[in-house]
Amino acid sequence: MFEQMTEQQAREEILKMTEAYCDRFHGKKKEFQEGDRIAYASRVYDKEEMRNLVDSALEFWLTSGRYTEEFEREFAKYLGVPYCSLVNSGSSANLTAFMALTSSELGERRIRRGDEVITVAAGFPTTVAPMIQYGAVPVFVDVTVPQANLDIRQLEAARSEKTKAVMMAHTLGNPFDLAAVKEFCDRYQLWLVEDNCDALGSEYTINGETKLTGTIGDIGTSSFYPPHHMTMGEGGAVYTRHPLLHKLIRSFRDWGRDCVCPSGRDNSCGHRFDKQYGELPLGYDHKYVYSHFGYNLKATDMQAAIGCAQLKKFPQFVEKRRHNFERLKAALLDCTDRLILPEACPNSKPSWFGFLITCKEEGDRNRIVQELESKGIQTRMLFAGNLTKHPCFDEMRQAGSGYRIVGTLEETDRIMNHSFWVGVYPGMTDEMIDYMAKAIQTACQR
Repeated sequence: MFEQMTEQQAREEILKMTEAYCDRFHGKKKEFQEGDRIAYASRVYDKEEMRNLVDSALEFWLTSGRYTEEFEREFAKYLGVPYCSLVNSGSSANLTAFMALTSSELGERRIRRGDEVITVAAGFPTTVAPMIQYGAVPVFVDVTVPQANLDIRQLEAARSEKTKAVMMAHTLGNPFDLAAVKEFCDRYQLWLVEDNCDALGSEYTINGETKLTGTIGDIGTSSFYPPHHMTMGEGGAVYTRHPLLHKLIRSFRDWGRDCVCPSGRDNSCGHRFDKQYGELPLGYDHKYVYSHFGYNLKATDMQAAIGCAQLKKFPQFVEKRRHNFERLKAALLDCTDRLILPEACPNSKPSWFGFLITCKEEGDRNRIVQELESKGIQTRMLFAGNLTKHPCFDEMRQAGSGYRIVGTLEETDRIMNHSFWVGVYPGMTDEMIDYMAKAIQTACQR
């Protein structure tokens, strides 16, 4: 078939066939019928993602390359920040963001072992895992219901002379009170890391200016796992406005090396063999000089290729999430005698990841969840519920060290015992939302 073609002609033919394949076997969606499975999240894609994926595969560069550079550039442009680094997952994004703050290049502001970081227990474990694995001390504050974000009234009680940072997530797309947290961090010269993995596209107005979440603190992180706001299959990103933090993020992502040359390029600075580093001999190859104990957390160019196509669709994804959320909430207003419905943080416009429901009556959560699941509606808990109750905390809990709790985490436990959420992802139709609302209404009446 390809004997008379140039490589470029052959590639174009393959890509045309890929698009046709996607349209034929991936493009047709079955019309929703009551009882069909409604996932809490799913990928939304078309032939553009598949074309990019195959295009990258044919190139066979495999590691980060031209698609990675395109994604980092365009994603940074979307966010309105100068620096973005693609990584292999949202968890790696959180690890990279945290570890960047431990660098000696930050002087007295660096996080050292034993220093404290304020966070919440009602969230996903990989927001907290880097702190514990490094030897920092997470300080857990309670949240409020229905927003499921930190209770800002506890910030002062959480702070100590060892506090160096605040690092927490915007819950299910709903921003935490960024104005209060940013003012607190600025007052005490604390780093602010926004785990933006569940909130990409959310907006917050601060000091009269509307910005995207993840860009208001010192560092923001995103996840591109399939259930999230956009996907690469696996993938994540770390972004910042600070040149030094960007340099440190890249170092920890790229084995801890001192060199900043992109993959496949040598001697961009022109000083590869003429400088002295540490106790190495003069002129030691800069590509193999390590300023940090880092990792290899890069994504592949195939992942980035998918992300480039997803990013073009992303504004539509956000609007559909908002539409689905508002439609579901309007349908459930008659259930507020039994259910607490989610509310957006003041001064925010969330890009909702899910629809959080808190049951008022003891035992209702398990009953309603099981009834919804029996009707094909997928549900989820609010991740860890109360992370400090999990087996991974057993040793620290028994030793009484390694973390600190402010107050009783009463509302966190309430979420652990009484809350669940359902999806509002952009692949959902109005018929699916209405069916889900009807099922929740019926379950509440029992």
